Amino acid sequence: MIASRRALIAVPLAALLAFGSTAALSGCSVQGLVKNVTHGHVDLGGKSVPSDFPQSVPLASGDVVYAASVGSSDGKIWNVTIKVGGADAVDTVDKQFADAGYRQDMDNKTDKGGTASFTKEPYSVLVVIAKDSSSGWVANYTVTQKK
Repeated sequence: MIASRRALIAVPLAALLAFGSTAALSGCSVQGLVKNVTHGHVDLGGKSVPSDFPQSVPLASGDVVYAASVGSSDGKIWNVTIKVGGADAVDTVDKQFADAGYRQDMDNKTDKGGTASFTKEPYSVLVVIAKDSSSGWVANYTVTQKK
């Protein structure tokens, strides 16, 4: 159920972002276009964590590489990518979520990073830590608000 809900929210977000990048090539404002399509329920925050990002979701310390949110009171999804020190950030993230009272649903660690998912009502969080060719090591957080 959680995976299907994530897919239902993530697919429109991906489509909007893809549509927005196509529009940008034609000279339109991506944020303006996406806000018009979603009736203002999107924040392409760029390099700032969205102002309505859930306070109970711990984030790794580091520079924000990218952040966005889409949705409304009927359901919301946030995506934040933060620069981290390396693959060992997986252990730090696991501890942060445990300390914040989240249940760990999945954990897959390798020397090349890792993927973990956590749940604490009303949020589900997927964290992927990997080496990005342009930013170095990053932690990408996708937070889904369950309704």
